[in-house]
Amino acid sequence: MSTTLSAVRVGVIGAGRVGAVLGAALRHRGHEVVSVAGESDASLRRAADLLPGVPVLKPTAVARSCDVLLLTVPDDMLENVVTQLAASGALHAGQYVVHTSGRHGLGVLGAATAVGTRPVAMHPAMTFSGTGRDLGRLADCVFGVTAGPAERDWAEALVAELGGRVSWVPEELRGLYHAGLAHGANHLVTLVSQAMELLSAAGAQDPSATLRPLLEAALDNALSEGDAALTGPIVRGDVNTVRAHVAEITANAPDTLRSYLTLARATLDRVVTDGRVLPIRGDAIRRVLDGAVRPSAEPQRRTPSR
Repeated sequence: MSTTLSAVRVGVIGAGRVGAVLGAALRHRGHEVVSVAGESDASLRRAADLLPGVPVLKPTAVARSCDVLLLTVPDDMLENVVTQLAASGALHAGQYVVHTSGRHGLGVLGAATAVGTRPVAMHPAMTFSGTGRDLGRLADCVFGVTAGPAERDWAEALVAELGGRVSWVPEELRGLYHAGLAHGANHLVTLVSQAMELLSAAGAQDPSATLRPLLEAALDNALSEGDAALTGPIVRGDVNTVRAHVAEITANAPDTLRSYLTLARATLDRVVTDGRVLPIRGDAIRRVLDGAVRPSAEPQRRTPSR
């Protein structure tokens, strides 16, 4: 690290789950959070809980009051917020303007850069609850950072103040970077929720307890070994087991069928391509998947025996 972050005056626009937590983390490190902007009841509660005593002001007043401006607003609002702040004269030359969007890079800060601010895109690769529990989770969190040459050392120092580590993301690849995170985390929540629903329909009294050790092991193995960690009927080439899965899901949880088929095909493609499943066996499984038809009407679900 070539730069140590001196004490700065921080303003936060968007007291959502991310902004309030990052502001609190910087405050704990001795930086002054001078003001915060938030409108919803939830945002105001978070500001009161995590940033007690910090004035809640209008966005333009927040921008005028600080050396480092954190913009933690939704992706689709970001450019408009930046444009309005720049047009109002609330931004000043030399000020660091930092947004936490995963999708956007520096381009969205164009209006701020044009008035002489120093832009940084800094996205924490973590899911936030918006409570004090998140403060400990920032340790070793990876931040996807995009910054110009003049801001790189400062951005790295800021991430270090938050307890995190930097992963540099090129401007043109921000969308792909964020898609990888969303696909891995957001879609995992949907997948796990569907799996719990299937287990519940099968009579499991505590689906989460049933899945937890399996999912923890699968996640650890996948992160260390990639798809070499795959187990289960597709990688074994068990055609009849896959056929049974399709039949049971069709009969009892048809809303889950489409995602099961999509992920089963993706898994099959990988294991046939790398030779773990012979093409003739893969073709048989694919015919089962392609032959699945989602019922047009919701069938009567089975009542599991107790």
